[in-house]
Amino acid sequence: MRKYFLVLFLLINSINFAQDKIESVMTLSEYLGYVKNYHPIVKQANLIINNSEAKLLKARGAFDPKIEVDFDKKQFKEKEYYNKLNGAFKIPTWYGVEFKANFEQNEGIYLNPENTVPEDGLYSAGISISLAKGFLMNQRMADIKKAKFFLNQAKEDQQILVNEILYNASITYFNWLKTFNEKKVYEDFLNNAEIRFKGTKKAFMEGEKPAIDTLEAGITLKTRKLNLEKSRIKLVKSSLELSNFLWLNDNTPIELKENIIPDIDAVNSIDASLNIALFNNKNFDINQHPKIKSLGFKIESLTIDKRLKLNSLLPKIDVQYNFLTQNAEQINSLNTQNFKAGINFSMPLFLRKERGDLKLARIKLKDLEFENKTTKVVIKNKVNAIQQELKSYTVQNNYTADIVKDYNTLLKAEERKFFLGESSLFLVNYREAKYIDAKLKAIALENSFFKTKASLFKALVTNF
Repeated sequence: MRKYFLVLFLLINSINFAQDKIESVMTLSEYLGYVKNYHPIVKQANLIINNSEAKLLKARGAFDPKIEVDFDKKQFKEKEYYNKLNGAFKIPTWYGVEFKANFEQNEGIYLNPENTVPEDGLYSAGISISLAKGFLMNQRMADIKKAKFFLNQAKEDQQILVNEILYNASITYFNWLKTFNEKKVYEDFLNNAEIRFKGTKKAFMEGEKPAIDTLEAGITLKTRKLNLEKSRIKLVKSSLELSNFLWLNDNTPIELKENIIPDIDAVNSIDASLNIALFNNKNFDINQHPKIKSLGFKIESLTIDKRLKLNSLLPKIDVQYNFLTQNAEQINSLNTQNFKAGINFSMPLFLRKERGDLKLARIKLKDLEFENKTTKVVIKNKVNAIQQELKSYTVQNNYTADIVKDYNTLLKAEERKFFLGESSLFLVNYREAKYIDAKLKAIALENSFFKTKASLFKALVTNF
């Protein structure tokens, strides 16, 4: 029985080992999907919207109805000097208007005569209005409007921040793909060097090749092994850098397994993965760019601030009128014969503080408008420059592909001549070195092409 368990254990382990060795491709689209859904910084970017929503809720709180109770009592040497109770219910509204209901009950031997009210208390209902300063624009109105613009601005800023994370993640993926392709090149040519070394050594043992050819073949083999080891370390480092962007839903970082490989045909799907396949420069509306929209909302917010500063130049004229009654159950008891009214007027003589605040608000607004115009030009020129660069890379890739193909032809021809004894090992190694160099340059050029595509994705701030 123990023997059967041992066989079963070895079988399961062999299956798991085989599964670990099976290569699995992680495409750019899948990788960016993981980053967008689970990366902590992306989740942190979502807090920007939550923060702005909380500020909007706070600003709306300025218009919440309010209950106030003021109780004051003084008693000394068994004498009740006064006992004052004042309760109020206030409803602030949009245009500097506030509705108020009040109940007042006061008693005591040393009560101020103006606070004397009927025994059962005094009820009042009225309204207060700011006729000049604070009527069409006040701090409460400005705070709510600015909070709404800030919320819209936060949504655009959040998209920009997420786009930045996805851009950095895509650059890391392309570096991972580059090091993977370089390692594969060195692996392929290491095999050639090993075959050539064994053949040369056998020919030397049979007296057909000089010892110097064996030495040269050995040096080439060691060089290939050295280059392969360097490329392996570069691939390990790029894999670990890629793992920085891979997280689970519970904020747990994960490490990339060795059997996970990049998509070597990423060139065919990169536009769809970065959502830039349908981009057309003629239909590109710069005003819909998240950066421009964010600046637009900021300009709107500063415009509200300027209107508030402009309103502060007006004099303060607050009036209030309250109907008084001692019988709140009878509505008809509220009449113009019993009332409490007042007016409050104030205005600085020189308005230097107010005029200074208004001037500063106008300067900030003008500065942001200049920044908005400059940003539009910068984005347009950057997009155009990237498109020209992509066109150039397309031409360069075609030339590089032809060069790699030609070097491969030269190498095969030289190998045939070497097999027929019409060439030397030195020439074969020279042709092969040129071919390897051409392939590595093609990989580097492809990597630059991918990074430029990512730069276009970053410049456009497209939704993924």
